[in-house]
Amino acid sequence: MAKQTRLEGRTRRHSRVREKVRGSADRPRLAVFRSITHIYAQLIDDDSGKTLVAASSVESKDGKGKKADRAKTVGAILDSIAKHWRVASDVEVTLEANPTSVEATRFAGYRAAGVNRVSLGVQALDDVSLKTLGRLHSAREALDAVAIARKAFERYSFDLIYARPDQTPGMWADELNLAIAEAAEHLSLYQLTIEEGTPFFGLHAAGKLKTPDEATARALYDVTQDVCARHGLPSYEISNHARAGAECRHNLVYWRGEEYAGIGPGAHGRLDIDGIRHAIATEKRPEAWLMRVEATGHGVVSDDPLNSEERGDEFLLMGLRLAEGIDPQRYAALSGRALDPDRIAVLREEGAITVDETGRLRVTQAGFPVLDAVVADLAA
Repeated sequence: MAKQTRLEGRTRRHSRVREKVRGSADRPRLAVFRSITHIYAQLIDDDSGKTLVAASSVESKDGKGKKADRAKTVGAILDSIAKHWRVASDVEVTLEANPTSVEATRFAGYRAAGVNRVSLGVQALDDVSLKTLGRLHSAREALDAVAIARKAFERYSFDLIYARPDQTPGMWADELNLAIAEAAEHLSLYQLTIEEGTPFFGLHAAGKLKTPDEATARALYDVTQDVCARHGLPSYEISNHARAGAECRHNLVYWRGEEYAGIGPGAHGRLDIDGIRHAIATEKRPEAWLMRVEATGHGVVSDDPLNSEERGDEFLLMGLRLAEGIDPQRYAALSGRALDPDRIAVLREEGAITVDETGRLRVTQAGFPVLDAVVADLAA
């Protein structure tokens, strides 16, 4: 009953905003408000001491809507979040966007709405590779979008994919040097992998996308580490590079095993409810998500409590991606068991991991290319 009373009070405070949304027939915006309310209601008796340190949003891909309307929507969502939770004074608010001229013209509006960091899906800096990857923007358009982002935001990042068809280590080094010249503080550099359910899988199956052999892929990985480190952007996570203090905060939340809420279509979350960690996922299809929220007040399609073994495995899988590694004592507290000292000794002897004087366990540069095997060995 206490939850209902407090929630009703909060709903009354937002009635003016909600009526405005209804009047504009902005169904998606109202759906986001309702989803935020749903999460808050779940945590209302269990959120003491919780502060929002980072938020991330993905730019809509439908190309519809006025620039001002989209910026207002972002601003309204951030205001709604701030009315529910404490927000850190230095909160990071990231927008993930495509590097097209249309989206770049919206950056100033997003900045005024409260976004203070942008991440662009550049993926490649040559037109042939962009076409192979199925991207619609050109390399020139991508670099122009980066330049606009540089003017609009103090913090910005973009991503590239390497180990592309016919790519040599020398070609990748040249492209990486160009990227670093354009990137102020952060780059996300992903090795091309073929996974079922992705656009790359279909292209690969049709013979339109060929990946390099294992030796070349390893050479490309080594070039990535060497060039970035030489320019002051070492890897702080297996695929992310940044200058000191410029690490992406919302991603660090995931990798460090902290709590995060997923609201929109296809979002995932990890929330502690009544002392139990829940793995939560929302409906992937935007229209189906919208209909679900309108019918039930939320877009959640799965909400699974994690047992101690699952929490421990997830902590290893995510935490060992970081250069800072993990605290084995925290693993023991989450999983209910300690890591096997014999397995640790073997992996240390093989040069895959290190353990410092405080007991912190880290994967080495030699171990990162076989990270999945390292995690599996430790979790066994």
